[in-house]
Amino acid sequence: MRLILALLLAVLPLTAIAQTVDQPDGTIAVTDSKQQDAAIAVRIRAILAELDGYEDVTVAVSSGIVTLRGTTVDTSAASRLNEIARRVEGVVAIKNEVHETTDVVERLNPAMQRFRARLVQFVAILPLLSIALLVFVLIAAAGFLLARMKQPWDRIAPNLFIADIYRQAVRLIFAISGVVVALDLLGATALLSTILGAAGIVGLAIGFAVRDTVENFIASVLLSVRQPFRPNDTVEIDGDQGKVIRLTSRATILLSFDGNHIRIPNSTVFKSRIVNFSRNDERRFLLDFGVGYNADLARAQAILLETVQSLPFTLVNPAPAVWIETLGDSTVGLRVAGWIAQHETSIQLARSEAARMCLAALTAAGVPMPEPTYRIVTDSGKADTSPPKSGRAAPEMEVQEVSATADAELSQIIDAERKEQKDGDLLSHAAPEE
Repeated sequence: MRLILALLLAVLPLTAIAQTVDQPDGTIAVTDSKQQDAAIAVRIRAILAELDGYEDVTVAVSSGIVTLRGTTVDTSAASRLNEIARRVEGVVAIKNEVHETTDVVERLNPAMQRFRARLVQFVAILPLLSIALLVFVLIAAAGFLLARMKQPWDRIAPNLFIADIYRQAVRLIFAISGVVVALDLLGATALLSTILGAAGIVGLAIGFAVRDTVENFIASVLLSVRQPFRPNDTVEIDGDQGKVIRLTSRATILLSFDGNHIRIPNSTVFKSRIVNFSRNDERRFLLDFGVGYNADLARAQAILLETVQSLPFTLVNPAPAVWIETLGDSTVGLRVAGWIAQHETSIQLARSEAARMCLAALTAAGVPMPEPTYRIVTDSGKADTSPPKSGRAAPEMEVQEVSATADAELSQIIDAERKEQKDGDLLSHAAPEE
C-alpha cells in the first residue's frame, strides 16, 4: 500500500506539468458565448470581403477558435489570414486549412484584372503622355538643329574634331533636358534619379572595359588642341622617324623615309618623347674623325674648320665648330659640327658631302689618320719615330648637289594623300603650337 501511494505522489506532479505546458498563453474569458463567436465570424468575413483573393475562404468560429477553409491563388495570401484573424478581439486559436488553388482560370484572373487596370490607367494617362512625348521631341529636335549649325561651333573650336564634340554635347544636354521636362509633366521625376544611377553604374563598367579607348580619345583631344607638329613635319615618336601625314581621332600617321606608313596610337604619342626636326629651319650635322697622336691637332682642327666653312650649303650663323671629342688608344677623336637650312638642303647628303671633303683635305695635308695599331719596339730599344710624310696640296674637288629633293618628293606624296582624305584630320595651321 505504501508503495502504491509513493508511485501516485511521483506521477501527479509530472501530469500537472504536462497539462500546463500544452495550454496556450494568456487568459480565456469564461463568458464565451455563441453571440461572441458569431460576432467574430462576421467581423472576419467583413474584413476578407474588402480584400482581393479571399472570395473562396469560409470562416467558422466555435468557442473562440477560428477555422478557415477554402482556396487562395497563392500561399502568401493564405499565410496572411493568420495575421488578419489574430488581430480580431476574442480569437483564442486559429485553424488555417486554406490551401493554394490549382484552377488555371482562378490563377489567371488576378493577372487579367491587373492587366485591365493598367490598361485603363494607360488609356487615361495617354493624352498627358502624348503631350510629354511631344515636349521631349521638340526639345531634342531643337538641340539637334542647334548642333547642325556650323556657327558658332566651328568658330569657337580649334578644329573640326573639337567642334563635333561640342555638337555631341549640345545634343546630349538637350535630350536629357527633354527627358526631365517630360517626366516632370508625368509626375515621375523620381524615375529620373533611378535612370541616372543605372546609367552611371553602366558607364563606370564600360569605362573600365574600354579604358584604353577612353585614354586614346582624351589624348586625341589634347593633341588636337595643342599640336606638337604640323603636316609634313619630320618627327621622331617612340623611336619611329618619318614625316607627319595626319592626326586622326585614334592615331598619328607617319610616312617613313622608306615610304611606309606608320600608325601610332595617340595615347602613345601623348606620353612619348617627341622630337620635331622641322620646327626650326637650322639643323646641325656632326662628323667624327680620328687623327694620330703625333699629328698637329691645332692644324688638323683648322683644316677641318676651313673645309666646312668653305662648303656652299654650310650656314655662317650658327657658325661651324671643331673640337677634340675623345682620346682613344691610338687616335684622337675630332668632332666637326656644321649647320644647314634643312628645308633647302638634305641633312643626309650634306653630312655625306662634308665628310668627303674633310677626308680629302686631311689626306692632302698629310694629317695621319691611323687605324688601331700596336707600337712595336725594335731590339735597339728605340721606337719608330720617323716623321710623317710631307703633305701635298689638296686637289680641286667640286662640291656635289645636296638639295633636299627627296624631302620635297615625300612632301608631295603627303600632300596628295591629304587631298584624297580631307575628313578626319585634326591638324590645323590655325591651332596654337606647343
